[in-house]
Amino acid sequence: MSHSLIRLAEVQKRTGYSKAWIYRLLKDNRFPKSVKIGSRAIAFVESEVDEWISQRIEERDALISTKPQL
Repeated sequence: MSHSLIRLAEVQKRTGYSKAWIYRLLKDNRFPKSVKIGSRAIAFVESEVDEWISQRIEERDALISTKPQL
């Protein structure tokens, strides 16, 4: 299985979140864990971030489908 790593800047583009908010989600175990790729560098597994985004979309869709129509 091939795993691609993406850097924080790409994660920010994909999620629309700031660096500080991503770090807060990481601290609260609400975002995929980072991978240390150097002494001062981290990255994220692309498929894990994509799955996390898909889950947010599914949660939104579930809320929309259970909301009563006016």
